[in-house]
Amino acid sequence: MTRSTAADPHAPASPERPAGIAGIDHHFRTIAELAGDIAFSIELPAHTLRYLSPAFSVLLGHEAGALQAAITGGGAHEALGALGLHLAAQGGLAPGERRVQEVDVRNADGHPVGLQVITTVVRNADASRSLVGLLRDLSAQRAHLADQLRFASMLNHEFRTPLATIDGAIQRLEATAQGADDTVRQRYRKIAVAADRLIAMLDEYLSPDRMAAIGQVRQPNTIAARDLLDVGVKQLREAGREAVVDAEQLRLGLRGEPEGLRLALKVLVDNALLYSPAGSKVTLGARRSGNGVEFTVRDEGAGVPPEDAACIFDKGYRGSNATGLPGSGLGLYMARSIVDVHGGMLRLGEGGKEFRLWLPALDINGQQQLASSSPNSDNRTDH
Repeated sequence: MTRSTAADPHAPASPERPAGIAGIDHHFRTIAELAGDIAFSIELPAHTLRYLSPAFSVLLGHEAGALQAAITGGGAHEALGALGLHLAAQGGLAPGERRVQEVDVRNADGHPVGLQVITTVVRNADASRSLVGLLRDLSAQRAHLADQLRFASMLNHEFRTPLATIDGAIQRLEATAQGADDTVRQRYRKIAVAADRLIAMLDEYLSPDRMAAIGQVRQPNTIAARDLLDVGVKQLREAGREAVVDAEQLRLGLRGEPEGLRLALKVLVDNALLYSPAGSKVTLGARRSGNGVEFTVRDEGAGVPPEDAACIFDKGYRGSNATGLPGSGLGLYMARSIVDVHGGMLRLGEGGKEFRLWLPALDINGQQQLASSSPNSDNRTDH
């Protein structure tokens, strides 16, 4: 004979026999914790900790009681004080409002641990409210960022030292080249311009100040389509070229890393400046295309020779019209790689005088539509 007892609605349901609301709660907690996150539930307005994943003690070495004390402020554990204060303050959220915050705590051994705290308030069946959410360990993410910063610093140093040597040497050669012929002086100038360009790129993308700022400030993951177009317009005007804009009134956002998208467009504009006559116009376009936005960059040069069209996005490839011009053959390869990562497409337009850059836009639900499920586009020949 089996005796039935009243179930505690706040107690975790049995993994073997989840049932009713308790079973649903158990399932959702299990799903939330599959990725290693720590789930919690705090009853409001008393701020009573009703559920905390066992992974909390595994990660930090503190028991649930220490967190409860930190939340209520009664003998708050110093190591968890910042987390307790933050959770206590989130009780005022409107139901359904989502808050994401990074909080630093210390584990039982006194070592710092960064946590991403994701919270929201939900209404319970009895009309009461609970603060629920996840704690996410940021240790791996922060270690990865630190590795990136060290690598960028190393690259900056390793490139800047020889570039400074080249720059100093070419300045000396130019200063003492009174007897040199025009061909030699032109070669000196090309070397100087190339060195200046590389040093400017180091300053723009790998300077210590810039890398430090990236590490300290949460980076945006969207950019307005019009803002991206304006980057190209500014680049052209700074180069002394007339920028012709042929664009719709776009009020669409693009999901992605803004600096990467700007760099991809910059490569296309650089290409237009390099391969078109000085003083000629460059036309930038933008229009809605399917679930995204198609940007175009068109110049008045001779265009990409037909025999080069199938290879211009290959790593290290330089076209037959690139003789005597600066470059490494990596710009278009890099631009297409960036676009691929963002689910877009980059191709050569008709006549070889135009590049077409398609990027998925955000719809009204904030979702991104990808161009296709095609494999990586290295060495693709569509144009």
